Amino acid sequence: MNVVGFVAAGMGISTVTATRILRGQKDGGPGENSRLEMEKFPYVALSKTYNTNSQVSDSAGTATAFLCGVKTNRGVIGLSAATELGSRNTSKGNEVDSILKWAKAAGKSVGVVTTTRINHATPAGAYAHSANRNWYSDADMPPDAIRQGCKDIAWQLINNIADIEVLMGGGRMYMYPNATPDVEYPQDPQANGTRLDGQDLVGLWYKKKPPSKVSCYIWNRSQLMELDPRKVDYLMGLFEPGDLHYEQKRNTSTDPSLSEMVTVAIRILQKNPKGFFLLVEGGLIDEGHHAGQASLALHETAEMDRAVGLAGTLTSEEDTLTLVTADHSHVFTHGGYPLRGNPILEQLL
Repeated sequence: MNVVGFVAAGMGISTVTATRILRGQKDGGPGENSRLEMEKFPYVALSKTYNTNSQVSDSAGTATAFLCGVKTNRGVIGLSAATELGSRNTSKGNEVDSILKWAKAAGKSVGVVTTTRINHATPAGAYAHSANRNWYSDADMPPDAIRQGCKDIAWQLINNIADIEVLMGGGRMYMYPNATPDVEYPQDPQANGTRLDGQDLVGLWYKKKPPSKVSCYIWNRSQLMELDPRKVDYLMGLFEPGDLHYEQKRNTSTDPSLSEMVTVAIRILQKNPKGFFLLVEGGLIDEGHHAGQASLALHETAEMDRAVGLAGTLTSEEDTLTLVTADHSHVFTHGGYPLRGNPILEQLL
C-alpha cells in the first residue's frame, strides 16, 4: 500500500476556483466548466484549521496536526501543545511521531518533496521536533536554546530519520558551514552557508548511508533529469539556497518543476515491494498569496495540480491512496460579476 499526500500551502476554495478557470483558459476554453486533476477524485471534504492557541492557523501547527495527528501551538513543529513557542524547557518529552516514522516502521520507503526550503514548516513536520519553526540552522537559534540542547531543523533532517530515501526542495545554505560559497551563486554572499557549528550536513548525509546503496546528492535540473531512478536508492536534491523560484519565474534549464521532482521521487520509492509514503508540498502557493501576487499563486496551484495528475499516472488506484489538502487558506477573493470566459488574471491583477 502506498500513500501520496499533496499539501497545497495556503490554498483555499477561492484559489481552487480561480485556478480551475486559469487551467481551462490555458487549454483554450472559457475555463469555468473545466476540471482540475484534484477535482476528479471520488471524495471531497472540508476541514477545520486552527492552532491550539490561535484562531488563524500557521503551517507549523497544521503540519503537526495532519502529519502527527496532534494539534499544537502556532509556530511549533512535531511537539504537543504543552510546548511554548521558542521554549526548550517545555519541549523535552513532548515530541510526537509523524506518519513518516510510522511508514519506516512498517518497512516502507519515504520521501519529502517541496517547492520551499526542505526545512520549512510543512516538510519539517515530517521529521523534526522544534519549538520554533524558524530555527532552520543553528545560526537562526538563540544561544540559550543551543546551550539547552535544542537542535536546528536542518540538523534534525539528517539525524532524526536517517534513512529518508528521497529529499527534494531548497535550503542549501542551511546545510553548509558559515561563509561557504554556494555552488550555484558563489559570488552572492546572501547564498553562502550559514551553519555556525562547522558541520557539512550533506557530507554527513552521505556518511550515514549504507555503502552498499547508491546515494546521490544533486543541485540542478540537469542532474535530476539524468538520473536513472532504477539505480538510485537515496536522493537528496537541494536546488536553491533558500526556497525554489516561482513556477512563472524559474529557470527551466536549471531548476526542476514540482512535477519533475514528483515523477523522479515516485519512480525511486515504488521499487520497495512494501510500499511507500511521499509527502509533496506546493509551498509557494502560500508565498504568492502572502505577497498579494495572484498570478504567481495560481500558477503554483496549477503546477501542483499537474503533479497530482502525473502521480496518478505513475501509480495505481488499487494500491495507492492519494490525498490532496491545504494546511490553511488566505484572504483571496474572486467576486463581482465578470462575463463568462473573462480572462481570469485580467480580472484579478
